[in-house]
Amino acid sequence: MLSKKTKYGLKALTYIAKKRCDDPVLISEIASNENISQKFLESILLTLRKTGFLGSKKGKGGGYYLIKEPENITMASVIRVLEGPIAMVPCVSLNFYEKCDDCPDEDKCAVHSVMIEVRDSTLKVLENKTLADFVK
Repeated sequence: MLSKKTKYGLKALTYIAKKRCDDPVLISEIASNENISQKFLESILLTLRKTGFLGSKKGKGGGYYLIKEPENITMASVIRVLEGPIAMVPCVSLNFYEKCDDCPDEDKCAVHSVMIEVRDSTLKVLENKTLADFVK
């Protein structure tokens, strides 16, 4: 299940992408139009700025804007930044792998093999959906 942080991050990115203008978008505008707490949204947008999805401008006429084209922002990349691993168990994660303490042999573990299928199916969707798909 997506956290509110990730859901709101996706909504904010979509809102900014839909504006399709060169002017930065105010946090207060996004928060008001997307029904998100402004304080919570500030934290989310800061994370998205630090990880290269957004740029920001301070002062009058300031706000946030996309650095990348919507077609180049995959849902998988946003989820990894805001949520963490996509895999449901750490032993099948591609980017955050950890061996499970309770599993002596991953090759013989029924949960491990099924979760690889789940991870691969999920990634197939998330890697092929971009912010541009949300804007349509």
